[in-house]
Amino acid sequence: MILTDKRFIRFLIVFAATFLFFYFSIQFITGLAVKGGLYSAFIEQYFDVAGWLRSSLILFTKWLVAFFGYNTIRVDEYVLRIPNANGIRIVYSCLGIGVMSFWIAYTVATVAKKSTKIKWLIGGLLLIWLINVARISMVLVSGNKGWKFPFGWDHHTWFNIVAYCAIFAMMYFFEKVLKKIHTNES
Repeated sequence: MILTDKRFIRFLIVFAATFLFFYFSIQFITGLAVKGGLYSAFIEQYFDVAGWLRSSLILFTKWLVAFFGYNTIRVDEYVLRIPNANGIRIVYSCLGIGVMSFWIAYTVATVAKKSTKIKWLIGGLLLIWLINVARISMVLVSGNKGWKFPFGWDHHTWFNIVAYCAIFAMMYFFEKVLKKIHTNES
């Protein structure tokens, strides 16, 4: 299916607006959920997306490394540590908000039924989250084993490379599904 100029321009506008909305809204909400400045207890209690995401990443990292025989302790809301060894501190830049916002923007901007978009959106976010859990688990274990990441690149760079490769693969398959749906409807 060849996109007309209007459809492509619409896609770009919706993509950009959605990306900016989600990316900066999460930053704004996170700012309100942190004590100090414009702190809101209500936002912290009911809308602290970054806190929930951080907790889920730490919890599932704890479970994953336990599966491979590593005992861990959660020191506080940010830190997971192997007892008597190094730990990891999960800060905002470790959450993958930019990558997730990109995927959300892509799925929202595509022309598909809402049910199809929701399935792909949730599946993609789950895959990105799993990649992040794997990355954080590797950082925790490799930091205690003295292992280095290839090419001297840091774990954030590797996460972005793997996550965006996954996103581009999902985009490819999503477009194939959409093409098949449009072909069957014709």
